Amino acid sequence: MPISVFTPKSSSRLSAIKRPVLMMATRTAALAMACSIISYSAAAQHHKKQLVDYVNTLQGTNSSFKLTHGNTYPTTALPFGMHTWTPQTGKNGDGWKYQYTKNTIRGFQQAHQCSSWTNDYAVFSFMPVIDSLVVNEDRRATKFSHDHEVAKPNYYSVTFDNGIQTELSPSTRGAHLRFSFPKGHAAYLILDGYTGLSGVKIDPDGKTLTGFVNNGRGFQKGWKSYFIAKLDQPILSYGTWENHHDTKQAGQKKATGEGVGAYLQFAPGTTVQIKVASSYISAEQAALNLKRELGPDKNLEATRKKAASVWNKHLGIITMEGGTQEDLKTFYSCYFRASLFSRKFYEIDASGRPYYFSPYDGKIHYGYIFTDTGFWDTFRAQFPLNALLYPRQEGRYMVELLEAQKQCGWLPSWSFPNEQGSMLGNHAISLLADAWAKGIHSFDPKQALDAYYHEANNKGPWGPANGRDGYKYYNKLGYVPYPEVREATAKTLEYAYDDFCAYTLAKATGQTKYEKIFGSKIFNYKNVFNPLTGFMQGRNAKGEWSKNFDPIEWGGPFTEGNGWHWVWSVFHDIKGLIHLIGGDEAFTAKLDSVFTVKNDVKVGTYGGMIHEMTEMVQANMGQYAHGNQPIQHMAYLYDYAGQPWKTQQHVREIMRRMYNSTENGYPGDEDQGQTSSWYVLSAMGFYSVCPGTNEYVIGSPLFQKTTLHLENGKTFQIIAKNNDAQHVYIENATLNGKPFTKNYITNQQIMKGGKLVLEMSTTPNKKRATSEQDRPFSVSNTAIVQ
Repeated sequence: MPISVFTPKSSSRLSAIKRPVLMMATRTAALAMACSIISYSAAAQHHKKQLVDYVNTLQGTNSSFKLTHGNTYPTTALPFGMHTWTPQTGKNGDGWKYQYTKNTIRGFQQAHQCSSWTNDYAVFSFMPVIDSLVVNEDRRATKFSHDHEVAKPNYYSVTFDNGIQTELSPSTRGAHLRFSFPKGHAAYLILDGYTGLSGVKIDPDGKTLTGFVNNGRGFQKGWKSYFIAKLDQPILSYGTWENHHDTKQAGQKKATGEGVGAYLQFAPGTTVQIKVASSYISAEQAALNLKRELGPDKNLEATRKKAASVWNKHLGIITMEGGTQEDLKTFYSCYFRASLFSRKFYEIDASGRPYYFSPYDGKIHYGYIFTDTGFWDTFRAQFPLNALLYPRQEGRYMVELLEAQKQCGWLPSWSFPNEQGSMLGNHAISLLADAWAKGIHSFDPKQALDAYYHEANNKGPWGPANGRDGYKYYNKLGYVPYPEVREATAKTLEYAYDDFCAYTLAKATGQTKYEKIFGSKIFNYKNVFNPLTGFMQGRNAKGEWSKNFDPIEWGGPFTEGNGWHWVWSVFHDIKGLIHLIGGDEAFTAKLDSVFTVKNDVKVGTYGGMIHEMTEMVQANMGQYAHGNQPIQHMAYLYDYAGQPWKTQQHVREIMRRMYNSTENGYPGDEDQGQTSSWYVLSAMGFYSVCPGTNEYVIGSPLFQKTTLHLENGKTFQIIAKNNDAQHVYIENATLNGKPFTKNYITNQQIMKGGKLVLEMSTTPNKKRATSEQDRPFSVSNTAIVQ
């Protein structure tokens, strides 16, 4: 059933932030806890594990400036939690918050960071020290080994070489921490105010710390993150300090200033538990968050068990059978990452109503809000995955998008937590159109289209994706010219797709004015296709193609990629692209060439190797660069050209070669759940090539049986008979007992519940699903004519 709140009257990364320049087995410990909600998970029953035990939050943490395997940190959090917690190996303010190669930790912090390429916000940290009071973050850093580290979504633990053990378990807006100090050593706990303005107040008799932090960029006036920490042990001595000069004020109970923090001393050998919660609204709301989420928990074990229950229920929305232990670990580790973004930024008042401090206008509003995501990454798979699994939350998100537009004057494109405008495209419309196509009708489509029309015909003050960079050229020429506008060809392609999303939303909701306006622009991708080279290419305002074109050269008219990567970015009209390239045979031959051409790089306008280039070369799959978004859908495009068996083979190879559950688990930046969501969808057997439609394009499932426990109470199963590492090809298929030859399945078919049964083979069936009517959606197949 559609989520229908609104009925229309006429219904029928950071170019500035992300990459300015150049980048086995993890030890786990089984958690001995019972799980009452896992009875439906045959996989978990068979392996005597809870699903949360399969997750390794260290996946992807072996990353650096020059080479990334995920750019993640060991996040301890609940699904879509407002705050997360993590150990900190990097300096305050350093985007490289946790790196697997480091051997010291300097704090345990409240975190929100989307990526190492962005600074964090609303951060403060705790750090236990022994013997003498050392507040300086470099000198207090303490050695540890990964052998003494446990990293799960519901529980993080590390024992330092000096004997201090730190443990964390999360709630949505807080955490339960425990510091166990070794006997015979003076015991101190440091609260670090991080960067920016902070304030702290110590109540030694009440064993309570309260305060606020204000760090991060671009926030509205009045913004603070208020925190409260309740301790369960007596405080022997205390004081405040500041982290610019490390000056200490013994016995002082409160202070405010840049980098202000506090320190506490406990009896030697103490084990101290701390319940912490924060609020963006008020100190009183922080206290309410603490009472509501952590108040009943008598010890950390209670919080840990409760968090495990939340995660097992969440991860249990998708249950897998018939894969290897490593398959399960990789899948659930990726599903965990896909379940962190976008974050809840709302809180619940004393009467139970959701409300929030808006990062857009600095005011308090009632309703829901989500943040910390970059749509250029996440419109592709993370939001389509959310629309399938959590349509109620997705409906709230769509309402919030339009509220955000009213509050700051622009649709968000990169919220962190306010609008940063990074990367390119106007992909809020993709989210809105995708939700509508999948029956999520929680918002006013005219309001959405009005907002998008403004977005498409203006340029905002924050970054290239705030409004439309080069919109005057685009409206006049039908493309964005290069070199007049940087990354112009990439922008043209994404604008044409976004205009398609607006067109299809308008068409579905009877908005004929917008249907006509945006329907006239959806084929603009053709204006940057050079038939002489067979690639999308830079073109100046006079209509002249860029000279000396080389498809392996990065940058220039492209974003974080080259001609081989960007030629496929016509999500909404692959049939039209096939026609431009010369038909099915020429198209599939060009797809083949991506994997077979030389694995070379020309650095182009980047001037040197950026980490995406290094990762592509390391992958050694020709010009296929799965570590970045522009080409991630490309392996599914054989389905559109009569050779679906090649999609089946390639997606299985990508899953096998590019992902694992270790610290080296990703082929590049994980990017707010997008790269994980690619894996989650692909492991289930399909992918969202064109968000804004209701179709998922079929690949090759990784497991013998996948069960989706849908929000509407129904279940949908993908059963892949004989499936294993060699049986990657679909020989035959049935949907609910009837022959099924389509290379796509619709959201509505899945939501009805049922069974998709696939007979898998070691050899391709080159006759199945090759006809025109079996191909996924292309707008060229509709009545619209250019």
